[in-house]
Amino acid sequence: MNLQGAMAKYIEWQRSHGAKFETSADTLLRFAKGIDGEVDCDAVTRTQVLDYLAGNGPMTRYRENKYCALAGFYRYAISRGYASSSPLPDNEPKPPKSRPPYIYSRDELRRLFDAIERCQPYAVQLDRPTLRTLLLLLYGAALRGGEARSLMVDDVDLSAAVLTVRNAKFYKSRLVPVGPQLADRLRSYAEIRTDRPFPRGRESTILANMDGTPLHKDTTYNAFVRLLRLAGIESTDDSRQAPRLHSLRHSFAVHRLTDWYRQGVDVQRLLPVLSTYLGHARLRHTQVYLSMTPELLHQAALRFERYAGGDNDE
Repeated sequence: MNLQGAMAKYIEWQRSHGAKFETSADTLLRFAKGIDGEVDCDAVTRTQVLDYLAGNGPMTRYRENKYCALAGFYRYAISRGYASSSPLPDNEPKPPKSRPPYIYSRDELRRLFDAIERCQPYAVQLDRPTLRTLLLLLYGAALRGGEARSLMVDDVDLSAAVLTVRNAKFYKSRLVPVGPQLADRLRSYAEIRTDRPFPRGRESTILANMDGTPLHKDTTYNAFVRLLRLAGIESTDDSRQAPRLHSLRHSFAVHRLTDWYRQGVDVQRLLPVLSTYLGHARLRHTQVYLSMTPELLHQAALRFERYAGGDNDE
């Protein structure tokens, strides 16, 4: 079978098992396009694969993603008889460890939201109330960017203060209760939203441009980069990722954990609750937040000292 045909079947197989498989599918199709996807699977050479992986240079996360996508495809192709062997190198260097995400301080968050009034997004369609509401959903409800942009009018229950996040990561849906302050903000924005078109009726997105169309990922990214500049927020720590929109979700998780430590509650018992709220598939994805900031580690150390001190008193 030719390469493109086999890849199409692999992508279909992945999605039939519940995976969105968007990034990996794009990675595979770019590879096929670059070497003429009409060739037979066994006609692909190791040199072509190495060229696509960017030679024998040091491993990067992007290179690792390409390698993993191709490795998954060839395991499938061999098991189905579309290929007899894999052209991938078997001595790939180890990828670098992922840098931890940027965590906004509470002061930075105040500066960020204050800067919205001085921010004029590049796109005339994206106004300040919409940008503010987007950021509030990312931090106040810990939504992913795509989840917030995809929220439909019917997904926002203002009376119960609950959001319905549909077809999120791994095609799972979840209910997200929001606090009273965020609920009030959403009610205010809903009033603004009624003055804009609803192209798909109640299935139109709650966050919308001036003409009622959904927000575009690139538009919101560009507006946020400008907002960071106005707020004077930049990373000075090369060991961490640069501040970005998704960092608001990470910041929510770390701030929640820090507050729990201060309150003296059983953090380990509440971790599954936080994991469910965030929509994580596995608890270990939430546990990574436990060592994310000096402030959080400090609160944990204080908690341990109080615990140890109590043991000594007994």
